[in-house]
Amino acid sequence: LDWWHADRYCQQRFAQLLLEPQDSEQGSFSKLLQSHHIRGSVWLKERDSVLRKAERRRGHTVPVLVFRDKTDTKYVKVLSEFPALPAVTACAHLQWDSSTQEIATIFSYAVPAFMNEFQLRGCVDEEGFVRFALIVHGHHSPYLPVFRADGQWHHFCVTWQQENGTWAIYADGKRRASASGLCSVGPSAPQAIFGQGTFIIGQDQDSLGGTFRARESFSGNITDLHVWQKVLSTEQIEKVRSCWVLEQDLVFGWSSNALEVESTVQAVTTQLLCPGPVEECRVWEVGSSGFSYASCLQTLPFICHYSKDAYWQLKRAQLESRHSLASCVNSLAVRTVIPDSVFTTGVQDMNLSVALDVLDILATVLREGEVPVLEPSDLLSVLQLLQQVSHMEIQEGDELEMLEQLGQYYMEIAELILEEQNSGTWSSISQVIKGPMAVVELCDRMVSLLVPLLTPERTKITIQHGNIGLHRVTVKNMWFGYGSLQRGLSSSSTGAVPQDAAASARGQKHLSTTVGTAVISSTLLSDYREISTAVRYRLQHRVQVSLGNFRVFSLFLLPVSPDAGGMWSTAGCSVVMSLPDSTACFCNHTTNFAILLQVYEQERTTTEEFTLQTLTFIGCGVSFCALTVTFILFLVVRVPKSERTTVHKNLIFALAAGEALLMLSELAKTNQVLCFMVTAFLHLFFMAAFSWMLVEGLLLWSKVVAVNMSEDRRMKFYYVTGWGLPVLIVGVTLATSFNKYVAANHCWLNVQTNVIWAFVGPVLLILAVNTFVLLRVVMVTVASARRRSKMLTPNSSLENQIGAQIWATAKPVLVLLPVLGLTWVCGVLVHLSIVWAYVFIVLNSFQGLYIFLVYALCNSEVRNAIQRMKDKKKA
Repeated sequence: LDWWHADRYCQQRFAQLLLEPQDSEQGSFSKLLQSHHIRGSVWLKERDSVLRKAERRRGHTVPVLVFRDKTDTKYVKVLSEFPALPAVTACAHLQWDSSTQEIATIFSYAVPAFMNEFQLRGCVDEEGFVRFALIVHGHHSPYLPVFRADGQWHHFCVTWQQENGTWAIYADGKRRASASGLCSVGPSAPQAIFGQGTFIIGQDQDSLGGTFRARESFSGNITDLHVWQKVLSTEQIEKVRSCWVLEQDLVFGWSSNALEVESTVQAVTTQLLCPGPVEECRVWEVGSSGFSYASCLQTLPFICHYSKDAYWQLKRAQLESRHSLASCVNSLAVRTVIPDSVFTTGVQDMNLSVALDVLDILATVLREGEVPVLEPSDLLSVLQLLQQVSHMEIQEGDELEMLEQLGQYYMEIAELILEEQNSGTWSSISQVIKGPMAVVELCDRMVSLLVPLLTPERTKITIQHGNIGLHRVTVKNMWFGYGSLQRGLSSSSTGAVPQDAAASARGQKHLSTTVGTAVISSTLLSDYREISTAVRYRLQHRVQVSLGNFRVFSLFLLPVSPDAGGMWSTAGCSVVMSLPDSTACFCNHTTNFAILLQVYEQERTTTEEFTLQTLTFIGCGVSFCALTVTFILFLVVRVPKSERTTVHKNLIFALAAGEALLMLSELAKTNQVLCFMVTAFLHLFFMAAFSWMLVEGLLLWSKVVAVNMSEDRRMKFYYVTGWGLPVLIVGVTLATSFNKYVAANHCWLNVQTNVIWAFVGPVLLILAVNTFVLLRVVMVTVASARRRSKMLTPNSSLENQIGAQIWATAKPVLVLLPVLGLTWVCGVLVHLSIVWAYVFIVLNSFQGLYIFLVYALCNSEVRNAIQRMKDKKKA
């Protein structure tokens, strides 16, 4: 294929054209290719910089005039009227018939006064070059070589101006010949080319509009001929060569309606792949291991290159696919729209009608939820289809309503594949597609297809679906809502962000970078081509939330490069103004923009980590021993059975089991299965401990407020709450988040995902309920103490009364804090300072010791039971 089609072919299969091999790779690559009998030139892709946007290659469908053989009858007459031309430029695409070396007339313009008023002739020399000569007012330039007679399409332009008779001939974007003095009629200046003449393509006029000779006729193909009444600059000729029509000073534009075609001249329609700004592409000479350049329009072998991980991920997606989306879409379309394998998809050139039907069917299937969650192969197939549509060529005469509807379907499909239920699918193809920024790039291409919708009457277009939309005037703007991309952006797509050195110096460890605003794309268009310019804009922040050890540390303004798989860079951008709700920015280029939030956690020193670990181990050890002794005392000394002692025993057992597992968890880190089991049981026993703390609160409430429930029924409810609720929470969490359950470096729940909320959520609810219970108990205790004080000691001093009130308030707080679990509230404050970490560990690690002191050693029921045992032994 030619370079452009080869590049598209690889992109369509989620690969890339082979990059220029490193010196160390050249030998192995060369052997590999030669083993497949590939020799000669092979296309390569040059290693572009990360932020560079590749130039789009334009397909251009045009009518072509086919002049078979040299005859005196075949001609085409231009029906436009020509004014006097003090300056002129004529350009066209040409395929030269190299089978003859006779002179051929490409076009001739005649007026009554001069048959050879303006004419272009050519011939093939002995070395295989096509030579051109320009004729003005009968004056002839020399035949000079312009391009090879290789049977390929070539673009040419000829220019002439009255001042000094300056002329030039361009071929394939380069000036091949130029001089002055053509048609000097005197010492002053030449005359302008006369107007109201006859313009004939393919023949030399020996009389006005006729008398042709076969040996001077043209043989070959010609298309896209345009004539201007001025001299085009080199930059303008480059634009014309790339199929951009310059309307200013255009005398004749290529159109079938403006031509009178003789019946034996064949007119066909073909698609030209117009050259981009660089006409030569990189090639590798297999065998010689050398690199060179060749015309991008040549057809050469090429190689699509995958990384191993991407290739195997693609293969796995194909093997594991049920093809549910493909079968739905293909059955509705009554043809194969989505193939069974991404590897077999060809480079298809779609027209507007076919693309509209296909996207309509696909949008219907996705919208109606016939495939609730896309499989990896489904998502890849949708992206392939969107890519095909984005490379489509809009033809003259296409209905604009259909084009706008196509844009609506395109944006709707883009939104549907970014929905939350598909976030796991995006992760599973992370090696193939570097996150949803691929959708941004595809939508960016699609926007450019909507140019024909803009008219002097309609100066803007807005298409929106859900979190995705586009808005276009002279500047092409596109935006993606925060949620649509954040759900699928992998850590790899935001990992390449420079981290803040100041944060590291303050002992803060970088955790992750997340998109903090919508992602917008801004491109300036000039003559329908993208140019880069400075841009200033303001982006609204999303709501920022701090939790535990995580906090928003800094704001970065970053342009996105989808070509590089979602790499981020601050190059060329600066913050103009930063407010709590928004940030205003300036960038010296146009691309995709977003504001990222970098999330950091407090990174402690080695000494602090060692101190915290030591305190935890000592505290847990003491606590475990104290809880074990308390539990044994409750069993051995025969404390009278009651609701309170039963609840205490269950709480003590759950806490002791959790503390023991916590001390052993560090030893289990090296064994993945053992670590998973330890995490699950830690989750269960600590959840049970908190559930029994909730039961302690409910039991206290039943003593404060009258409850119409028998003791037997209450205990059944307490057991369901204390053990049933934890089992349910842990079971549901394991069922829904099995692969994301355990943290990377510890045998505990994964705090980087929502799994941690399976513990934190219920704990916060229990702490809130128990706080309310404690406040109610304190109020009742204080009120009761006040009444008792008035009855028993009505004449006591004010100081004694205040002291009694303080003790009445402090006693229930001190007694109930450990069993209600309210010391865990300190955990919310740990991220603020290392001091709170010490306080949290001391209070909770020694929770078991506190329970032993309050509910065993200082418990009158336990002491009385021990005393009864002593008395019995004496007796």
